[in-house]
Amino acid sequence: MGIIFVNATVSGPKSEEKIEFLVDTGYGYTVLPQKVWRKLGLKGEETERFRLADGSPIDRRITQCHITLDGKTRQTTVVLGEKEDAALFGVVTLEQFGLVLNPFTRQMQPMRMMLAGATLERI
Repeated sequence: MGIIFVNATVSGPKSEEKIEFLVDTGYGYTVLPQKVWRKLGLKGEETERFRLADGSPIDRRITQCHITLDGKTRQTTVVLGEKEDAALFGVVTLEQFGLVLNPFTRQMQPMRMMLAGATLERI
């Protein structure tokens, strides 16, 4: 599997930044490096525990922000990274944009959007 990058704009209370993210379908939330989220004026709302690839636990603060990609804007959960943390575009944000990563072409493409109909019967 090759490395895929995407450019997106992240908005916070103070400013917005265009960032190059590594697309990581093995990671849930999008990660913002410390210098980015501080410049945007983001503050952690709660702490989550995550596991690194080696199994060791780390705690990181999370919050919500807006990300714009290809003219579409979505509100998404982001991890407020530490100095050493890279900008990662996680699968939760990818799905909020209705996108999937095609591992064969190494390109993002629209996901097949499914909607199940439901009928409610009155008793």
